[in-house]
Amino acid sequence: MHSYDPEQIESKWQQYWQQKKTFKTPENHEKPKYYVLDMFPYPSGSGLHVGHPEGYTATDIVARYKRMNDFNVLHPIGWDAFGLPAEQYAVKTGTHPRDTTEKNVNNFRKQLQALGFSYDWDREVNTTDPDYYKWTQWIFLKLYEKGLAYEDEVPVNWCAQLGTVLANEEVIDGKSEVGGYPVVKKPMRQWVLKITEYADRLLEGLDELDWPHSTKEMQRNWIGKSIGADIDFEVAADYTDLTDEESQIRVFTTRPDTIFGATYMVLAPEHHLADKITTPEQQQKVEDYREKAAKKSDLERTELSKQKTGVFSGAYAINPATGEEIPIWMADYVLATYGTGAIMAVPGQDQRDWEFAEKYNLSITRTVQPSADFEGQAYTGEGDAINSDFLNGLGIEKAKEKIISWLEENEHGKKAVNYKLRDWLFSRQRYWGEPFPIIHVDGEPKPVDKDNLPVTLPEMDDFEPTDTGEPPLAKVKDWVNTTDPETGKPAVRETNTMPQWAGSCWYYLRYCSPDFEGGPVDPKEEDYWMPVDLYIGGAEHSVLHLLYARFWHKVLYDCGVLKTTEPFQKLVHQGMILGQMEYTGYKYKGKWISADEIDDLDNVENVKLNEEEVGKQGDDYVIKDTDFKIDAKAHKMSKSRGNVINPDDIIAQYGADSMRLYEMFMGPLDQVKPWNTNDVDGVYRFLGRVWRLMIDQGSGELLDAITEREPTQEQLKTLHECIQKVTGDIEELSFNTAISAMMIFVNKANKWDELPITVMESFLKLLSPFAPHICEELWQKLGHKETIAYSPWPEFKEEYLVEESITYPVQVNGKVRANIEVAAENAKNKEFVLNLAKEDDNVQRYLDDGTLVKEIFVPERIINFVVK
Repeated sequence: MHSYDPEQIESKWQQYWQQKKTFKTPENHEKPKYYVLDMFPYPSGSGLHVGHPEGYTATDIVARYKRMNDFNVLHPIGWDAFGLPAEQYAVKTGTHPRDTTEKNVNNFRKQLQALGFSYDWDREVNTTDPDYYKWTQWIFLKLYEKGLAYEDEVPVNWCAQLGTVLANEEVIDGKSEVGGYPVVKKPMRQWVLKITEYADRLLEGLDELDWPHSTKEMQRNWIGKSIGADIDFEVAADYTDLTDEESQIRVFTTRPDTIFGATYMVLAPEHHLADKITTPEQQQKVEDYREKAAKKSDLERTELSKQKTGVFSGAYAINPATGEEIPIWMADYVLATYGTGAIMAVPGQDQRDWEFAEKYNLSITRTVQPSADFEGQAYTGEGDAINSDFLNGLGIEKAKEKIISWLEENEHGKKAVNYKLRDWLFSRQRYWGEPFPIIHVDGEPKPVDKDNLPVTLPEMDDFEPTDTGEPPLAKVKDWVNTTDPETGKPAVRETNTMPQWAGSCWYYLRYCSPDFEGGPVDPKEEDYWMPVDLYIGGAEHSVLHLLYARFWHKVLYDCGVLKTTEPFQKLVHQGMILGQMEYTGYKYKGKWISADEIDDLDNVENVKLNEEEVGKQGDDYVIKDTDFKIDAKAHKMSKSRGNVINPDDIIAQYGADSMRLYEMFMGPLDQVKPWNTNDVDGVYRFLGRVWRLMIDQGSGELLDAITEREPTQEQLKTLHECIQKVTGDIEELSFNTAISAMMIFVNKANKWDELPITVMESFLKLLSPFAPHICEELWQKLGHKETIAYSPWPEFKEEYLVEESITYPVQVNGKVRANIEVAAENAKNKEFVLNLAKEDDNVQRYLDDGTLVKEIFVPERIINFVVK
């Protein structure tokens, strides 16, 4: 091989790694461990686009780096392969989801292997494999045994066209994310997991984790712990059909001190008392409103900027602090799933309530004295209580304490802690998911014996939901109807399946011991490998996946299955890679013009519309040195936009090493970046320079410049500057600056007449985590028989950075008149350096022209003589 040929090199080494099982996880536990993990990929039919490998490349660099630093490394991969997309494809095409999933997995595996990732493929797992979901079912039974899994009738997001319940994150603007079908709220029997019991522990555990601050805050906000009071409002008289319990509407508030300003109440349209308290005159209006509210997502309903809507129930409640009757309204900005599903509205202290009160002409009473300069509507700042009877004059915290004591003494309420977090809706009306290990005997749920796991999916061809809303599994009567092995009674299997979250809640544990048959994880392997040392994935999983995995992990810890209390010690979110820049408009000297007019402009005949000549300035992209501006945007890659770039095409043109290097060189790992295929050529040329630095283009052998001679001081300094920079940058995940340092090294090395083998070996080790294929090939050409993957990482030695001499600029009256070289050992000797400077002929000439009045000496920086 003469010139750099990535296709030939990369196929050779990928075959070598697979045949030799180069990256098989060590089974001994004698060395320190490092567990580096990618977020579980879903193998979609469209395959990878160039945005996906960014995080995978980052983890692979770290995995390779840690192996070279003598760590035992666990770097696995697998597939989160259950889910709605495969089922919908099955419905449309008649293809079994199993076949679709297998095809997609094979394609993803091929694409990842083509990028040279150092995964241990022997540990590959798949959530749809019965040997895997056997343990998902086993964990569910643990939850059930601990009273953390229960059945309940709850309001859900129901999509009739998809025939399934959808999670909140699967609903966008009242429509399903898949297909864009209408979604409504309706009560249904569901399996629910009691994640709320772990709310405090999930909050407390965040403190010990090395996670992005923003992600921890998102989790804290999602859990939403708040301290305040539960207050009971009595429904006013004339409702003789209400029981004593029904005549009380409980609200939770963090501001009980504002109760004297509660001028109306609001119930969620789904509140359990909504029907009972609505007067006959208002019945139709309430029903119409509730129907409209059912079509909105929770996000739409709580959007602060949204126009507030509501309907009067016709009923009144009694404010326990004032004794006054206040109207009870229903409004969709109150959610049944948050707090008690009812609020006391205090418009004087809450802007949302103020806007609602103004719209419907409801009373407003301030209960906190605004600051003197306040000019707004609802006042939410600090101040003394006003219009609040016995609270008047008290600050907010003192007023809270006093009103809570009063509420408790008078049996109107009590101090309370509330959480925004709700129990986890764990059912889906789908075929392609994990079956629940539950049968129903005499109408009651009963767990399947653990020895009878897994409960496998039955074979079926019709994946359409039933007309009645029952899951597809309900059609398989010979599977559904069974016998309780304990009592011999007729039994009915659970026909709901688990959500896609189930398999991804614990997959990181299975990687530790994928063939272990005594539980989800071998205790010895968990004790050694856990927690995950570095977890990289998209910020879109900041809340739910991470929260659910932490919940299951803590449950398994409580069950004695695990010794660790948290799954992921360090978390990093890679930034999204957007599609190529799209130019949407052009501006010349302040005037918008069309693309066709560009050629007619003066002074811009050489303008090319690509990013190489464009600099970012505010929200415009400015062609350098002209008055020509471009309005440009880069969008998220999607099939609908037609801007998806297939990594297969990039690899075919430039090679996997170039693609890996480019994705890391685009910018900081955690930043959003637009893709530009033209820029891949730059790193491709860099790898070509690395190749030519060592290989003769005629013979294909090592250049004669590669020598056994000892490196010079300059070469050692250049090398160890690079070692120091690359090592530190990998530790900080600053891969773009590490690549820059290696480019600087190559530029300097190109000027050397001879390249010592020891220097080039060390450089190849630095480059190998980033571009492993070319480095393996060059490593072999240097005479090595073994892979570079386990060669020791170069040791940085600071002694090689010590300068032999220091250059001092010598100024006279602030102007440089000479530069002098001073041996490093004398560089801080003020008297020595000043005398040496005065001996310089040019300096001496300026000193002789006047009287020396001051000598300024900055060690290792500068000398300045002041002459008058």
